Amino acid sequence: MLHWLLDPWSDPINLRALVEVVALGATGGALGCWIVFYRLAYSAESLAHALLPGLVVASLAGAPLVVGGAAGLIVAALAVAVAGRTPAIGHDTAVAVVVTGLLGLGALLALSPDTPARLQELLFGDVLGVTDADLALAAGLGAIVIGALVVLHPSLLVVGFDRSSARALGRAPLVVDIALGILVALAILVAVQGLGNLLVVAVLVAPAAAARQVTRRVPAMMAAAVAIAVAAGVAGLYASFYLDTAAGASIAAALVLAYAAAHTARAVRGARRA
Repeated sequence: MLHWLLDPWSDPINLRALVEVVALGATGGALGCWIVFYRLAYSAESLAHALLPGLVVASLAGAPLVVGGAAGLIVAALAVAVAGRTPAIGHDTAVAVVVTGLLGLGALLALSPDTPARLQELLFGDVLGVTDADLALAAGLGAIVIGALVVLHPSLLVVGFDRSSARALGRAPLVVDIALGILVALAILVAVQGLGNLLVVAVLVAPAAAARQVTRRVPAMMAAAVAIAVAAGVAGLYASFYLDTAAGASIAAALVLAYAAAHTARAVRGARRA
């Protein structure tokens, strides 16, 4: 049994993937709770697609692709937050307009013959292909996101639970919305390295959604979300190693199963109380 548990981590590739999913789990689990509270799952998924023009522009300019992706995500987050404040547009419409425009721009720029060969890797991810530099980036950006969440925690609570009274309590909802949007963008930049934009939302939403089924207080929900995200990531890597399945898809499947298990547990508990 011990050999079965430790054998996957004897390979440096799998060991780096393990460190990556732990970093993703800590960042995505904590931030995901606010994504769920603020109903930003659709926005997070859309922002993941908005990194395309930033990547292409960075490539054409000879800048690091990660920097370009970060710039594209931050611009998209700010544009969505500002456009969503217009009553005539609405938040969902603002997200669709901004992200569709950025995605179209990226597609046009990608027609250039100078488009990088690694662009596809950043779009679809490869958690088993992360490098030491990727791990350092994930750890650094993850620390920034978690540190910002600690500082913004009181404001996030006030705006999230009583937006109408936030100004009277000295909190500016627009500032909080923009700050949260930027943090979501940074978290996407962390996760896209391993999971790609097609699966990145799974680690940002599923753990928090599962934790919400079994907890009632925010601190407990965050702790549970981080634990679920890390456990699902490790389970996905085990499945990938022993079942020879795609690592990213296996992690996403484990996250979905975790949510299904939490939802079932809540339903059973509610039935017993009834």
